[in-house]
Amino acid sequence: MPTLTRRAFLLASFGGLMAGIPKRRATIQTINGPISAQQLGKSLVHEHFLVDFIGADKISFDRWNPAEVAELVLPYLSEAKKAGVKSIFDCTPAFLGRDMRLLQLLAKESGLQIITNTGYYGARENKFLPPWAFTETAAQLAQRWINEFEKGLDNTTVRPGFIKIGVDANEALSETHRKLVQAAALTHLATGLTIFSHTGPGHTAFEEIEILQAAGVKPDAFVWVHAQGEKDKNLHIRAAKQGAWVSLDGIGWGDFDNYADAIAGLKAAGLLQRVLISHDAGWYKPQESNNNFQGYTNIFKELFPRLKQKGFSEKDFDQLLVKNPATAMAIQVRKL
Repeated sequence: MPTLTRRAFLLASFGGLMAGIPKRRATIQTINGPISAQQLGKSLVHEHFLVDFIGADKISFDRWNPAEVAELVLPYLSEAKKAGVKSIFDCTPAFLGRDMRLLQLLAKESGLQIITNTGYYGARENKFLPPWAFTETAAQLAQRWINEFEKGLDNTTVRPGFIKIGVDANEALSETHRKLVQAAALTHLATGLTIFSHTGPGHTAFEEIEILQAAGVKPDAFVWVHAQGEKDKNLHIRAAKQGAWVSLDGIGWGDFDNYADAIAGLKAAGLLQRVLISHDAGWYKPQESNNNFQGYTNIFKELFPRLKQKGFSEKDFDQLLVKNPATAMAIQVRKL
């Protein structure tokens, strides 16, 4: 296990000590400051407003105009708000288009609560990793992310509300991607931020869970992002029983019957309380003429009618979009 810096060690130790103290009111960190978990409301936990796939070596904030992006995005946010959405988690990581200027503008103009992230995205063969991600230790990377939580992102006062990493779904994780998971574990122990990991197949998710457990982190600090990529729905149940969050989050792009079946299977197993759903939708593409934006309402228009036919109630929908996000995203050290 990588060695923590003294500051990170103290923070992680403090988190462990806090585990024995009666819980304070759970909080969520939005871009405009902390709120209570009860204020989160109906939430979409995995969406995008802008994504730039040019690569970490070429990306820069002058590749887009935040006002131009907002003009495209705001009508879709208005539509989501009319459906009852109160909060959106922007899962665009650093070096892929995470932009505090844009997020602040969208939050102001839409009236929605927006939550952003810290962490690095190693999927797609490391195209979006900065050079130091290959040379620094897990502890050094964690310290960067802890600093963003303490001091703010990109020279602003905006603090992240969760950790976003990404790994490739190979037969086994590469050393670089194992290091990203280890860094996320150290950051969680020091900050209490929940870990979102772009994952896909089940074997990768379980390898990540093992790494987190070896670092002393409970599986319920881990969100298995893109769990719909695993076709064996029994693995969804296995992960949820371990305490991990099973995130079925590509609902913006169709396959609604498959999503409904997966969610119904988890409910039948008594595990609806471990499920997160979202669209993974959007998004503005810098310097592309055809943005083909996908909105944030398929859950309400396509998924929920199918789930109603399977006997789901409004209480179940409240569990999926209100209770589960508030529980999953509350800032709390989840230590073994």
